[in-house]
Amino acid sequence: MEQSLQPGLYIVASPIGNLGDITWRAIEILEGVSVVACEDTRVTGRLLNHLGISKRMIRYDDHASEQTRHTLLAIMREQPVALLSDAGTPLVSDPGYRLVKDAREQGIAITTLPGASAVLAGLTVSGLPSDRFLFAGFLPVKQKAREEVLRELGGVKTTLIFYETAPRLSASLHSLAEVLPNREIAVARELTKAFEECVTGSAAALLVHFEAKPPRGEIVLMVGPVRSDTRITMEEADTMLRSELEASKPSQAAARVAKLTGLDRKALYARALELK
Repeated sequence: MEQSLQPGLYIVASPIGNLGDITWRAIEILEGVSVVACEDTRVTGRLLNHLGISKRMIRYDDHASEQTRHTLLAIMREQPVALLSDAGTPLVSDPGYRLVKDAREQGIAITTLPGASAVLAGLTVSGLPSDRFLFAGFLPVKQKAREEVLRELGGVKTTLIFYETAPRLSASLHSLAEVLPNREIAVARELTKAFEECVTGSAAALLVHFEAKPPRGEIVLMVGPVRSDTRITMEEADTMLRSELEASKPSQAAARVAKLTGLDRKALYARALELK
């Protein structure tokens, strides 16, 4: 670079698959920093090798000690430090929040370099409404907790976006089929890579698809909002009521399903009593 970088923290977005998605500015910053803080030195090392850049790397992941964070803060007071995640924009379901928070509180200069993000890449290719969306990270591993989250967020009138792993996709689709059976679902995987795929449909239909073709790679799981023109069948309403009744009283179950579907609350309450 023509000018040396000022001390501070530089948040650098890295490619989510295709290495060609690195930005020119990101390359310039990586060439100019003294240290690269990263989740996995092997992953970041491959990126740096691809770019022909050699830098000191310090591992900073979810298990990093408080001492590691203090060490990085001390360095960035005197030298420029880059923060990278394994893929995409740092801090989005990745470590780094506490480091950035502490740097800001200590008056350390922070610069962010926008770039690849699996959240936005998945949303733009899904065909789901993109004017409003809510990113909620990873769904819980345990079924009960997972379905509680889906019930809580199901009433939000916006596209929901989650990260998911291939081994857990089937369980999440099963929960969606139980809790939000009438929603349009999109599963985007291997984004920007050779085998990129985005499949849409109901949770039940996607279960059939991925049972026949087990997925690989990292996944963006998206749930469309309730559409005003969507007609909910009585069978779908019953499925939702049964799911709600596992943890709620009939009145609460009816209220929740009414909120999610727009169906008459009194009618749903009567049906909930029958199912109970």
